[in-house]
Amino acid sequence: MADIERREGSLEAPTRHELDWKSDEFNDPDALTGELERVFDVCHTCRRCVSLCNSFPRLFDLIDESPSMELDTVDKVDFEKVVDDCYLCDLCYMTKCPYVPPHEWNIDFPHLMLRGKVQKFERKGASIRDRVLTSTDAVGKLAAIPVVAQAVNLANKTKPIRKGMESLLGIHAEAPLPKFNSNTARKRINKNKQDTVFKEKIGLFVTCYGDKNSPQIVEDMIAVFEHNGVGVEILTNEKCCGMPKFELGDLKALEKLKKFNIPNLMKLVNKGLRITAPIPSCVLMYRQELPLLFPSDETVRDVQRAFVDPFEFLMSRHKLGLLNTSFKNPIGKVAYHVPCHQRVQNIGLKTKQLLELVPDSSVLVIERCSGHDGTYAVKKEHYHTAQKICRPVVKRIQAGEVDHYLSDCPMAGELIQHGLGDATHAGSAFTLLRNAYEI
Repeated sequence: MADIERREGSLEAPTRHELDWKSDEFNDPDALTGELERVFDVCHTCRRCVSLCNSFPRLFDLIDESPSMELDTVDKVDFEKVVDDCYLCDLCYMTKCPYVPPHEWNIDFPHLMLRGKVQKFERKGASIRDRVLTSTDAVGKLAAIPVVAQAVNLANKTKPIRKGMESLLGIHAEAPLPKFNSNTARKRINKNKQDTVFKEKIGLFVTCYGDKNSPQIVEDMIAVFEHNGVGVEILTNEKCCGMPKFELGDLKALEKLKKFNIPNLMKLVNKGLRITAPIPSCVLMYRQELPLLFPSDETVRDVQRAFVDPFEFLMSRHKLGLLNTSFKNPIGKVAYHVPCHQRVQNIGLKTKQLLELVPDSSVLVIERCSGHDGTYAVKKEHYHTAQKICRPVVKRIQAGEVDHYLSDCPMAGELIQHGLGDATHAGSAFTLLRNAYEI
């Protein structure tokens, strides 16, 4: 009977345990090594996740090339290489691993990798490159100055400068870097602000990337929402959601960002508003990561309940008959890359469903990782691996003979665009919808 109960339990939906990241055990190096050995041994006997990020091929190569071809003869110093290759996408947990809780083996590979990253950060700190790449507020504020933005964008396109950046900082000379806009999303929104009164409103966490790097997406997003009778209230003050610091293992910096953002987000919650953001990683931070890291903070829970993916929100309106479906222009055939941080939210293919409401339009769904993960793909040591991970996505687009290709994550879109290398440009679902509405 006990065996039957365990088998039945393993059919339940995956559950995540809260992380007591300030505890002595979480931060104990020996306890970490012991858990790495336990989990790695399970992964070695299974190998189901080999097609995901490079952590698993790295682990299996270490084992297969060891004297005994088992984990016991792998140098424990090399465990850190496996940790470094994980970019915490959560796909192994949500889509592949059969041993996640409530299974008795209690395997949570992403949280174990986070634990490894935290201990590494506490032990070694971060390089200048990693500090710069994860300090999005400081970098964005500086690069948003008109003359500085132009200089940064020019430097990022200049081969000798990029070679110098690779040599001095470890940022790969060929990796696509985000363009900075001095005419930020916030400036555009304030300039084009209208006095229209909407019966329904939604709060918007603009995000540092949406504000400084992809302001057009934010503009198009707001236009689509307003065309559907939903006013958008911009969060007055915000900082980075903290995902870059999270991936670095700097949870203390993440906590500082949380202490700034949550009270500001609560102002929208207290107005009874749902909250959304144009970047899936930022939505995931508030829907999953922060609640697991700060389980006793009720305001974090309140914000979690308010946060919603933008396409999830629009499709919920369609279900109620409230979505404007008076499209004037077809979109054509679209290759749609589903970002990992959106897939693990378990909301389904809402972007696809919305795009396919446009007459004479079809969507080719690509559920493969792009390999970008914020900063991973621009690092000298990971660039070629990221390109390898992205290659199947690129091939699907090339074979699809599509009119447009896009990802809900603009950073993933840029890496896919880089991989195609044919002068085409990754689009945005909101841009396509705005053109379809002709607004």
